[in-house]
Amino acid sequence: MTAELTHAFALTDADRALLPTDDEVAEYGNRGWYLSRKLFTDAEMDTLVEATERFYAGHTDRRLPLRPPNLAYWTPEKGDVQRHNDYIHYESDEVAAILRKPLLGAVAARLAKADEIRVWQSTLIYKPPRPEEQSNQVPWHMDRHYWQTCTSERMLTAFIPFHHCDERMGTITMVDGSNTWTEIPGDDSTRHFAHRDRSELEDLLHANASHNGAVVSKVPMVIPKGHVSFHHCRTYHGSGANLADVPRRAISLHLQDGDNRFRPYLKPDGTPVFYNHDVLVRRNDEGLPDYTDQNYCPTLWRE
Repeated sequence: MTAELTHAFALTDADRALLPTDDEVAEYGNRGWYLSRKLFTDAEMDTLVEATERFYAGHTDRRLPLRPPNLAYWTPEKGDVQRHNDYIHYESDEVAAILRKPLLGAVAARLAKADEIRVWQSTLIYKPPRPEEQSNQVPWHMDRHYWQTCTSERMLTAFIPFHHCDERMGTITMVDGSNTWTEIPGDDSTRHFAHRDRSELEDLLHANASHNGAVVSKVPMVIPKGHVSFHHCRTYHGSGANLADVPRRAISLHLQDGDNRFRPYLKPDGTPVFYNHDVLVRRNDEGLPDYTDQNYCPTLWRE
């Protein structure tokens, strides 16, 4: 590794004091989620608000070269609904600079027991203060179910609100210990949770719990400003309405460990499954999508 890269992934002593302990890593393995210490300054969070307001007003540093088939991308004509904008780390340099903070990647590496962490996907989220807005309620789902083209079982997500985030704001809520469950086979992973009936997915959650001899225990994450909620790729999670009088702003930063690679995956009818990256990233020597492509999957941390 070059001296430049070594410096890029360095931590201060103060940073190291913020990493999860061995006991906290073990608890993450059992419960499927972890609430960090304060990883970002108030100024960094305020910069994210300002940068994303410029993004919503039309500023980007670059655009995706093409539109993937399942891209989540709010534009003003869609109205005052919950906004999701994928690839914010690619389109906004200001946002990317904060998300690349080495401490964030180091925490994820500790939890995943990985030597390297890369971005998998980033989604900018804006939940308007409209209690009646149905799009604000995110149904129960596990991320791994929608990442069938990945080889890894250690992927995880960092949920980064730009402000104090609690139940009143419709914070992310975890199903305790669900990362250890075995999923009932047969559900179509190409039917995205955002386009499915919430009651159907509530029933599926309880069916999976019963399948594993477990009960559904929901844990709303109360996240102070600058702190981050992490969850395992197999942890069921969702969120409720925003009952506050201000918008809930956040980035959902999906992360992959260094060993993750593309794998071909077929639906039961033989139809291949694709992820949005598959039409964007470069090809490897075998002609397959390369999930190490630094343009879309930059490295956040390396030991």
